[in-house]
Amino acid sequence: MSDATNLTVAAPFAMGAEWRDWLALLKPRVVTLVVVTGIVGMLVAPGHLNPVLAVTTVLCIAVAAGAAGAINMWYDRDIDAIMVRTSRRPIPTGKIEPGEALAFGVVLAVASVLVMALATNLVAAAWLALSIGFYVFVYTMWLKRRTPQNIVIGGAAGAFPPIIGWAAVTGDVTAMPALLFAIVFLWTPPHFWSLALYACKDYGRAGVPMLPVVAGARHTRTQILLYTLVLTPVSLLPWLLGYAGPVYGLTAAVLGAGFIFSALRVWMDRQDETGISLTNDAPARAAFRYSLAYLAILFAAVAVDHFLG
Repeated sequence: MSDATNLTVAAPFAMGAEWRDWLALLKPRVVTLVVVTGIVGMLVAPGHLNPVLAVTTVLCIAVAAGAAGAINMWYDRDIDAIMVRTSRRPIPTGKIEPGEALAFGVVLAVASVLVMALATNLVAAAWLALSIGFYVFVYTMWLKRRTPQNIVIGGAAGAFPPIIGWAAVTGDVTAMPALLFAIVFLWTPPHFWSLALYACKDYGRAGVPMLPVVAGARHTRTQILLYTLVLTPVSLLPWLLGYAGPVYGLTAAVLGAGFIFSALRVWMDRQDETGISLTNDAPARAAFRYSLAYLAILFAAVAVDHFLG
């Protein structure tokens, strides 16, 4: 192959990537929620971190989450190219070469864990490493293409940040961060299955066994409602057990009622005989948006309640 040909082949990778493409590789929207829950875990932990170390901890959590997202995009580049929702990602469009994306993710993952260990403690670093490994190896490589329960089990990866933030301050893990973990863990299925309902054709075309693809839309709607009904009382446990005050308790109750109402709308959505929505899954789209606001506001209430004493 001539030098000219080599330049032609390499051009999309060598010249196409901008800083926005590398940022997109980190899944910044996902990272935002991860950072919020991690910060809250750190803020409500008993003890104090030097402000510089606190900022370092937040950066480590953000970088680790982004690194896991980059490795996920490297592994899922084949199905990302098929799905409309993900086809514009940097690897399917040829802006970033797969090997570069993998190296980028691995370097960031290792660096985030090492810096966390040096800045805080080994317990926080171990939980951070576990969260990366769980998302990459358990969810992405093992569960996602094999079982419709992928997001249920794999959802644990996104629930680790409150534990990491708490451990960075205290060096241990107690009941409160475990409760915050449980809230995010139970929130993940109704959040993600709402998306999966209106992205069902995309997942089916890519061969990903998401619940609506395997079990049908009607069963998925029921599961969304059931998980939401379990999530709401669990979200009240920090208040009921005395780890949070009335500001959080009231916020959790109101948000939970809203989430149940949202899930009921999904469950009662007008459907044809196969369970397919006759409203273009408008309730599912609304439930997905509500779930994002739900988690952000709920965790903000944990922090506000803590600072109000």
